[in-house]
Amino acid sequence: MRRRKKGFRQDRYGKTRYPGKKFRRLAGPGKTQEHNRLTDLEQEVLAILYKEKESQTMVNIMDALSLTRSDRKMLSSLLSDLCQHDIISCSGNKRAGRIYGLMKDANLVEGSVEVHPRGFGFAIIGDRPNALQKADKKLRQDPFIAPDNLGSAHHGDRALFRLFSKKRRPEAKVIKVIQRAATFLVGIYEAGRQTSLVIPEDERFLFNILVHRKNSCGARNGDAVVVEVTDFKSGKRNPEGRIVEVLGNPEDIRVQTEIVIRKHKLPHKFSDRALQEADRYPDTMPEEKERLDLRNIPHVTIDGETARDFDDAVAVEKTAKGWLLYVSIADVSYYVKPGSALDKEAYERGTSVYFPNRVVPMLPERLSNNLCSLVPNEARPAFTAIMEFDPKGKRLTKKFTRSIITSHHRLTYTIVKQILVDRDSKLINEYSDIHAQLKDMGELAKVLEKKRLIRGSIGFSIPEAEVLIDADEQVSDIIRAERNMAHKLIEEFMLAANEAVAETLETQNSPTLYRVHESPDDVKVMEFTAFARTLGLHLPDNSGSPKWFGKILSMVASTPKEYIVNNILLRTMQRARYSHENVGHFGLAATYYTHFTSPIRRYPDLIVHRTLANLLTKKKSSSTSPAIDLQQAGGFLSGRERVAVLADREMTDRLKVRFMAERIGESFDGIISGVTAFGLFIELLDHFVSGAIEIANLKGDHYQFDEKSYRLIGSRTAKIFQVGDLVRVRVESVEIRQRRINFVLEGENRFQGAEGSKGQGYKDKRKG
Repeated sequence: MRRRKKGFRQDRYGKTRYPGKKFRRLAGPGKTQEHNRLTDLEQEVLAILYKEKESQTMVNIMDALSLTRSDRKMLSSLLSDLCQHDIISCSGNKRAGRIYGLMKDANLVEGSVEVHPRGFGFAIIGDRPNALQKADKKLRQDPFIAPDNLGSAHHGDRALFRLFSKKRRPEAKVIKVIQRAATFLVGIYEAGRQTSLVIPEDERFLFNILVHRKNSCGARNGDAVVVEVTDFKSGKRNPEGRIVEVLGNPEDIRVQTEIVIRKHKLPHKFSDRALQEADRYPDTMPEEKERLDLRNIPHVTIDGETARDFDDAVAVEKTAKGWLLYVSIADVSYYVKPGSALDKEAYERGTSVYFPNRVVPMLPERLSNNLCSLVPNEARPAFTAIMEFDPKGKRLTKKFTRSIITSHHRLTYTIVKQILVDRDSKLINEYSDIHAQLKDMGELAKVLEKKRLIRGSIGFSIPEAEVLIDADEQVSDIIRAERNMAHKLIEEFMLAANEAVAETLETQNSPTLYRVHESPDDVKVMEFTAFARTLGLHLPDNSGSPKWFGKILSMVASTPKEYIVNNILLRTMQRARYSHENVGHFGLAATYYTHFTSPIRRYPDLIVHRTLANLLTKKKSSSTSPAIDLQQAGGFLSGRERVAVLADREMTDRLKVRFMAERIGESFDGIISGVTAFGLFIELLDHFVSGAIEIANLKGDHYQFDEKSYRLIGSRTAKIFQVGDLVRVRVESVEIRQRRINFVLEGENRFQGAEGSKGQGYKDKRKG
């Protein structure tokens, strides 16, 4: 190790210099009041120069910071020091007045702060400065923020950072908080005599909020509350606030839902004006000459048992050339006009959010569950895609029209499966009027799926959790949601309609929003390839193409590795998003793709409906949304979708830990779904629940992490734990606030043996 010369030390800017008086004053080891003042002043100066973009005189800087004449000497000394260390530039002379500006490589950027419960954080930024890119090759990582470099920033705040390089990864220091993200927080109220506390639900907020009795809003000890932070004064450990809403007992599932809604800032109340607009429409729509009357076509809706809003209805006719498919979608644009209160609030929501015990809808219930919904035996306005296919699934013709339809039956996925797969004679007799049509639907869906997979569409099989809640509002079970052939049938028809609409709008040069999915990052594909080889998979050539991914999924189908490989592959992919530019959909191997089929619950679909309507009526320009432009709408609506996914995932996790907290000490069969240096991740087979085993709790040996092969190896016994192994575990503890479930191994791995026996046991459990 290289030693510094005696008497020399590192200054605050990372340079070695003699510890003279000035250095000790600016960067002495003790955090003196003067040192803190200089540090704060330095950050304020950099923030001013960054904000103004142009060079500033000392007088300008003093005015901007409201400094007094007595502070002039301290500021002058600080500016000289910053110039000396090439952080800011200095031009001009003392007599004419020096001018100060940021150096081009000052590495100041804006971004958001992501705080870890342990006290450190990360800077989430977009483009990195060129100077730092050259200095550090690990800029794929978000810059690390040490606890001392967080300053007064909290989780989610928008901030100005100074970036600098370290040997292991880039780091950042918060220079100034630009905008507070958390002015309203959800937390648990702890009552005191005069001053009480609100403990934030989110552990990433490293403070409590002080609440005086007069600002408690009648909250009782232990209540979940919403608190407004009224004082973020720098230097105070805990800010002050006032309670604005009392949610109730956090043990109640309904209160947990309210917590998630408030935490993710989901708009959940419609304005009086929006509700009034919804109420103005009559229960029966008036006749419209320009609509194609399709009420005699035997449309049916096929949804889940608990569905309340029906976006789509389908019908199929057998023809001499193959099949004629009708996909009719609720015409929400008939009710929701551009610029209306309904439209503006739907846009702000972006999407409906579905929780196990509640829906936060994009549209008021009168529209979403009634007027717009394709309920059976009621005439409804629709937008219909009519497509003709040959026996091999090739689309021969396509036509789009505004229509009026009547759903002849409200079917469920279970009913369709029982008719087509189980051949339930009672149900076949009950639905005899559409039995032949359902058989035609099944045949067409199989042909469309086969054609789609041949072209390279990736057939992911990612199960979803279904939380079962009993009459007492308690979680009775968490299972894998069933996915049968009826789900695939509807999926194929919706995909066909979405592709046909997207192709039409693109070829007719009609600006709209597309659902795009770029190809995965090459580095991630290489990482997945390395991981797959550790599982013993012999991968095909042409890595990275959709067909390549599809072949891998077919290799692991119905094996213990299926779930793991599907999940890892999904993480390799880019996130699908909305864009005004059509760049295709990698996962579907589709040149054209958009979202057209769910306008009751997705605003992008409403934009597409309006665009298609404009095209059909030959209107060159018409407002499609309250957004400034489609580019802005694509970014905003993609963001709303991500928020909805996070909220849904968090709610499910909250219910999972409460479900498992009642089962501490019980044993379950599970599969190893992940291996890290910290331990094993386990997914249970009987319940769709995941937890972890810390490496310290793997008894009987000292285990080392084999990073290349993603496995743990015992130093003494050479015992191996790797992804896909089946194990027996016991619930050791549940950390409800952290939403963590902790397992320990129970006895020996009774599943170990030949690969075939493992796979059979796995399949039997999954089917059960």
